[in-house]
Amino acid sequence: MQRILIVDDERDIAELISDTLIDEGYDTVIKTSGEDALSEIESNPSFDLILLDIMMPGMSGTELCNKVRDKVKCPIIFVSAKSSTVDKLLGFELGADDYIAKPFDIYELVARVKAHLRREDRSKIIVDDNILEIGEIKVVKESYETYVNNKKIDISTREFEVLYYLMKNAGIVLTKEQIFDSVWGKDYGDLGTVAVHIKSLRNKIDKDEKYIKTIWGVGYKFIKVIDND
Repeated sequence: MQRILIVDDERDIAELISDTLIDEGYDTVIKTSGEDALSEIESNPSFDLILLDIMMPGMSGTELCNKVRDKVKCPIIFVSAKSSTVDKLLGFELGADDYIAKPFDIYELVARVKAHLRREDRSKIIVDDNILEIGEIKVVKESYETYVNNKKIDISTREFEVLYYLMKNAGIVLTKEQIFDSVWGKDYGDLGTVAVHIKSLRNKIDKDEKYIKTIWGVGYKFIKVIDND
């Protein structure tokens, strides 16, 4: 049974989400503070998905996300009354996979949860081309590891999936829609998150934009042949 951590200081909202997800066949754990959620994750990080409120007393949801993103590989969905574009972009920068604004439709939330979990199930399938290497960059699909000049670089799960998709299709111009559909699927999310993840990838592995090229008005392309001369 898939386990979902619900973090929200408003217990009535957390229990509504929990009851609905339990009816759908999921196991849930409720924590009403960032501190308690951090302790739970550190002792038992094997959650399949985390639903995380932003505005909580003490440790905020964004602070918690920043602390645990390298400890868990599962999707993190912010559920928050803070719904501005800036707030959403900040959430994506911190490693969140989706953002649902309060007040929300409980059935839309369940649909988003299911979509992310389906995506995670598909990502667990080991593909034949497990290792891709172009120039100085190497990715290992099975372990979600990224290397630049043989040095391991920490990137988020979604950043890895964007990078892997670009490298697997090296030399081909990919639209934002194609990248979005491949990594996040058509059931949820914001197309603008593609640009956010591309920017983050460049900051971490391609500051000179040697590999990931912007094709203005179309999308992005990963350079297939690198000239080191």
